[in-house]
Amino acid sequence: MRISIRHTTSYHFDQPVPYALQRLRLMPKHSAGQQVLRWDMQVDGGRCEAEYDDPNLNHVSLLLVDDGAQQVHIECTGEVETDPNFQGVIGRHYGCTPLWLFRKPTPLTEAGAEIKALASKARAFEAGSDIARLHELSALILSAVPYEIGSTHVATTAEEAARDKRGVCQDHAHIFIAAARLLGFPARYVSGYLFMEGIPEQEAGHGWAEVWVDALGWVGFDISNGISPDERYVRVATGRDYADAAPVRSMSFGARDHNMVVSLRVDQ
Repeated sequence: MRISIRHTTSYHFDQPVPYALQRLRLMPKHSAGQQVLRWDMQVDGGRCEAEYDDPNLNHVSLLLVDDGAQQVHIECTGEVETDPNFQGVIGRHYGCTPLWLFRKPTPLTEAGAEIKALASKARAFEAGSDIARLHELSALILSAVPYEIGSTHVATTAEEAARDKRGVCQDHAHIFIAAARLLGFPARYVSGYLFMEGIPEQEAGHGWAEVWVDALGWVGFDISNGISPDERYVRVATGRDYADAAPVRSMSFGARDHNMVVSLRVDQ
């Protein structure tokens, strides 16, 4: 499948800023199941100062906002070819981040009583394989924490979402990652895009999880949709949690407040 993406991000500061720096992870990866055919980024109100691959092999662009600017507009467009036979298996581990680090909790994925209970249920499940146990864990999380738009924010922790019993894809992925680590699996967060038939205009990108299974390598799980990623999914960035894979992170001086507006279109 050939997927077309247009992702625009606009920042509006409450007053002119003398200095602002943005770290962008918006360019999809060349990886199993997908090939980036074209990718272009246009910036109004700033300029790209540097580009590099981070320890997770995410492509990072450092954007310096123009001195005195009060707004910046970033528009990314591109096309990605995905494999129609892809079934969520990424395979071998790449990057400088050691595999053992993906077993360690982070502030967003620290497991409390709610997540430990979910992990215990998955551990007791009579699974024929690791994959079956992980799919059971995914189903348990979606049943316990129904999808509810606007119920959480980017700083909500996995345990908070599990306790409140509501969340979005980021929360589902964080809960799954935390529980999978309790079960002994290395697990990581994935940010990306999802092509949805008849819904090209979307409010935000998508998030899911990947788990290291010894017999297969990295395997993807979309908890919010109850499946493993297929040809409709485009992987952009990976990390220990959302903070490592966030599309945009910003630091600024001189402004008391800012507003960010995101527009996303994903077409076949």
